[in-house]
Amino acid sequence: MKVLIVDDHDLIRKGIRLLLEGFPDVEVVGEASNGCDAITLALKHHPDVILLDLSMPTGLDGFTTAKTIMDELEDVKIIVLTMHDEEIYVQKAIQYNIHGYLLKNSQTNDLYEALQVVYGGKRFYRTHIPDEHLAKMFAEKEPKSPLTNREREIVRLTFLGYTNNQIANKLKISPKTVENHKTNIMQKLGIKEKHELIQYALKNHIADLV
Repeated sequence: MKVLIVDDHDLIRKGIRLLLEGFPDVEVVGEASNGCDAITLALKHHPDVILLDLSMPTGLDGFTTAKTIMDELEDVKIIVLTMHDEEIYVQKAIQYNIHGYLLKNSQTNDLYEALQVVYGGKRFYRTHIPDEHLAKMFAEKEPKSPLTNREREIVRLTFLGYTNNQIANKLKISPKTVENHKTNIMQKLGIKEKHELIQYALKNHIADLV
């Protein structure tokens, strides 16, 4: 699996790289010290998994970085690697659909297990929060939208008044692809009129996305 390391501390990045290079099925494709560089490298290398620190003093924080990357690369998996074990951070990670959450004082085996589990399409959260409470936090999360990140972005732009051509230009896809996306969106949501799409955007706060 291709892995991108994101942490603002050089020594920590080098240490993680050294650990990962000891795993036979892992390839480190890059390192970033801030959110902006992480986004650039992610779009360039299309990693399978990103190990992402939450606290980065300059530029974007970890959660904003994660959202931006996942909006662009739907298949990427993100594991938060942090010292923050407070429930508020874990809850926010769940809300952001982060795939894994691991503390920096974890064992090497935990890191390898997290990579394998998340790469395989499952969640991996290992914190000091009891498992039963963690399960409740996941259960209380709002149901996932039936739309993909790209479809949600098209709905948002439609709500903002962009034409198909303008959306195509902004997303660097063809107008025909935009039209196909809209057809799929309508079918998924069981709606037929544009005003219903606008109502859906308002009700589900898609218009609030940045």
